[in-house]
Amino acid sequence: AAPKAAANPAASAGGRVVASPLAKKMATEMGVDISTVAGSGPGGRITAGDVQKAASGGGAPAKKAAAPSKPSWTPAAGVVAATPTARALAKKAKIDLATIEGTGEFGRVTADDIKIATGEMKPKRKIAAPGAPAVVELPEGLVPFTGMQRAVSNNMVATMGCPVFRASREIEMDAFNALYRSVKPKGVTVSALLAKAVAKAIEKHPIVNSSFREEGTFFNKDINVAMAVAIDGGLITPVLKYANERDVLELGENWKELVGKAKSGTLSPDEYNSGTFTISNMGMFGVSQFDAILPAGQGGILAVAGTQEHIVPCKQAVLGMKKISKMTVTLTCDHRQIYGADAALFLKTLNDVMMNPQQLM
Repeated sequence: AAPKAAANPAASAGGRVVASPLAKKMATEMGVDISTVAGSGPGGRITAGDVQKAASGGGAPAKKAAAPSKPSWTPAAGVVAATPTARALAKKAKIDLATIEGTGEFGRVTADDIKIATGEMKPKRKIAAPGAPAVVELPEGLVPFTGMQRAVSNNMVATMGCPVFRASREIEMDAFNALYRSVKPKGVTVSALLAKAVAKAIEKHPIVNSSFREEGTFFNKDINVAMAVAIDGGLITPVLKYANERDVLELGENWKELVGKAKSGTLSPDEYNSGTFTISNMGMFGVSQFDAILPAGQGGILAVAGTQEHIVPCKQAVLGMKKISKMTVTLTCDHRQIYGADAALFLKTLNDVMMNPQQLM
């Protein structure tokens, strides 16, 4: 018996598909491209069964129409494809064309590719894909300083030649927070209470309220606590003068007035230039610890961070543990007249004042 013909796509030498009349009719009705069906009949003839299998997915898959091929060009070995302008720019900038990835047709290096490589031109931003989040437009270019920003910048630079050191300590805040809750309805702010507490600690350690002079240490008789305030376009330090001598209600009213003037730009020079000690408070932003830059002409600045809860041992508690609130403060000092022991003792006293805040009233 003759061997069975192998199943091959059926086509005559002239390109005519070899199939039975029934197979052709079924292919038309079932939407099957008969030229893609492999025939199993004699000589590769396509039968009705072959068409049925192809329609149900059992036959050979339909061929996808080949995408039109893009024209291509490959430069000779060792030759970098580049436009004449790109070559001239690369030669002028002393750039090796072989190091540049071309973005032009056929991968040619273009003039823009050279300008991007030299920094003369910025790369084009890729267009976001459909459905992708919108691109956030960020500020770009130089924005000149305002007069206030220039003054802040100059003051910061002026302190860079001062030898400083920093000391940090955790302060227990439960009693202080309780006092604040009781006086808040009366208009007293945290800033006013902090200024009063710091001023009381300075009374016992006046060295941190001093300033350096070439001849020696200059002690300031008054305790004027400056408080850093961020305003639109800059930073300013309104001053609570004689903070140790005034009660917290008066300090609270004065502070509200000073903040209002700061935001409206109506502070007098004496209201922001007369500080002898500064507080920078970023606790409201959730900052856990930071250092502050010492203002020119002062001996100390206290950086106040946010309050955080801690679990500590407690013999009186049922489970032997209790929850307390603490905040970290960092004192930056002029090391020319203030020493480490001075800072440590001041912070210890401040902690005592904050834990027994009734003396602030």
